[in-house]
Amino acid sequence: MKSREIALCGMLNALAVVLMNLGSLVPLATFCTPLLAMLVLLPVLEEYGARMGWAAWVSVSILSLLLVTDRETALVYVFFGWYPMVRPKVAAIRSKVLRFGVKFLICNGLIFTLYGLVLRLMGLTADLLDSTRLMNALLLILGNLVFFLTDLVLQRMTLVWTVKLRKRFFK
Repeated sequence: MKSREIALCGMLNALAVVLMNLGSLVPLATFCTPLLAMLVLLPVLEEYGARMGWAAWVSVSILSLLLVTDRETALVYVFFGWYPMVRPKVAAIRSKVLRFGVKFLICNGLIFTLYGLVLRLMGLTADLLDSTRLMNALLLILGNLVFFLTDLVLQRMTLVWTVKLRKRFFK
């Protein structure tokens, strides 16, 4: 059974890295392909647990940083790709206000850390620093919206996996 686990994880990791490379072809895909890579790794998380999910995230992160030509796409995955492993714990918070607050803090903490790193360490200051404060605020609001939609998609696709797709692959 261990060989089946390793084979599935390896194939899904490879597919996630291929999807991450597609982000280099289309500029808008910078933010779409990390979400697709997260979705591809959902079966690993659901079938083999959080430990294998973390291992898959680490391997896809390392391979993305090495192989993906668009560094921003790879960094978005590195910073946000671990969220599916944490999402069940966040979803278990009973208070809707507290749950929303935790998601909001995770999202904004990751956005500020990621783009702080990109802007300061990599010297990519031209785009965001030259734009107006209103535009940067709009980008932050849209980033939060995308994060909450990603959370919803992860929830729904986990349900689709467990109810419909799982029985096709695991008999």
